[in-house]
Amino acid sequence: MIATDQPDKTIVDRRKSGHNQELRRTLRRTRDKLALSGRPDREFALELLGLHANALISSIAAVPLLIILTAFAAFSTGFDNKIVLWAIIANFLYVAMGVLSKRFLRQKSDADPRRWRLIFLAAHAVTGFSWTYFAVSACANCGTDTALFFKASVLLIAIAATATICYAIRFSILAAFTVPVMVFAALNFDTSPNTMLAIAMPFCALLFFSFVAERLQKSTIASIAYRAENVALIAELEVAKSISDEARRRAEEANLAKSRFLASMSHELRTPLNAILGFSEAMHSEMLGPIDNENYKTYVGDIHASGKHLLNLINEILDLSRVEAGKYELREEALRLTDVAEDCMALVRMKAGQKQIVIKPVFQDGLPRILADEKAVRQIMLNMLSNAVKFTPNGGLIEFKVGWTASGGQYVTVKDNGPGIPEDEIPVVLSAFGQGSIAIKSAEQGTGLGLPIVQALLAMHGGGFTLKSKLREGTEAIAMFPAARVMEVLPAEPVAENERPARRGLLRRSRAA
Repeated sequence: MIATDQPDKTIVDRRKSGHNQELRRTLRRTRDKLALSGRPDREFALELLGLHANALISSIAAVPLLIILTAFAAFSTGFDNKIVLWAIIANFLYVAMGVLSKRFLRQKSDADPRRWRLIFLAAHAVTGFSWTYFAVSACANCGTDTALFFKASVLLIAIAATATICYAIRFSILAAFTVPVMVFAALNFDTSPNTMLAIAMPFCALLFFSFVAERLQKSTIASIAYRAENVALIAELEVAKSISDEARRRAEEANLAKSRFLASMSHELRTPLNAILGFSEAMHSEMLGPIDNENYKTYVGDIHASGKHLLNLINEILDLSRVEAGKYELREEALRLTDVAEDCMALVRMKAGQKQIVIKPVFQDGLPRILADEKAVRQIMLNMLSNAVKFTPNGGLIEFKVGWTASGGQYVTVKDNGPGIPEDEIPVVLSAFGQGSIAIKSAEQGTGLGLPIVQALLAMHGGGFTLKSKLREGTEAIAMFPAARVMEVLPAEPVAENERPARRGLLRRSRAA
């Protein structure tokens, strides 16, 4: 019993397009360089500025709300009325930054990234002066420590909020809060622990959130680079796919045209060739009188033999062309593989007898019929047997088996004890017009179309073909028909309703391998 229906073939294609590899490497180097240096080119810079502008527009409501709450808390704590003026001016500056951001987004495609980066940094520096005013504002009705910690806390919150909003542009936090923090530290410098703690809070926050913003910017650059790489690769794949589809379409058209040409030419050649065979056979048999010259008689025999060889070649080319062109139609009928095998064995027995080759049949009993094209099945078996007889030495043995596969299909196998085929030549032998080194050296060279025709006909039946061979050990050809083609055997007699029918040879569609 054959273990599997299909030969074990694992084809792994490890080759990649050199152009795609170079593109991938270039983009990866660019991404790494941008992530390390933080100096993006124009497209990356515009993308970062766009992120920055969108973040500022989104924060138009959040930052002014923070300023209003700060002013309310400061006024409640004891700051004078000037804190309200500060809140109005600060809100105006942040709203102006939002308007500036919208203007940038409108002209983003034509914008100069370096110029707009300087504009945004200058805008942040202007807003920083408003926070400087807040840092130097005095609280007449509250204690010194209370005012100090209140302003330090507000500056810390403002620095954190700016870091989460403006990380896309480097030094934006430093531009906005370096002056306020320095002025705050200079005006309130004292060696007392409370004062030093209050001064350290915004100063440490400025350093920490500057570092956080720097890391966020690098992550953003890497993310943009990954996205650009994906877009470029997708575009490249789309182009490659379109080229591949076009090449495949042209190859299919060329293959179809070739098959049609071969089918047409083969058909046209058979007509004069039949006349050559008929007349040469009549002359060789001396139907109209004896041929006195023995050389002429030998020539006529050679002509007839060559014509038969050419006719077989044309027939094989025609069959293969019809299959490849999709013109071969299966005429399915119920048949037994063993019956067809016996007929084929009888056809090749004479040729095998000339070389004293023994064909040993091993047929399993009780095989049900299968649904297949009898002409195609007959050609499959004849090609396999003819190959075995051709390459088996005198006095050799050929085992001809028909039986079940493990998954419920049926198989036909022909095994000889001939010279075998080198393992690396098996793909060549299975290709059209392909011949191994043993066949080339042999006196009985074939056309190289027998096994490709077997493969094509089995594929039309949904089956598979396997060729196993080793040098000096022989060759085994296995043709397998799927379980879906095995027919169910109907009961010979009516069965009572209360009696469970004994079903044999069920349609084996789901039987495990």
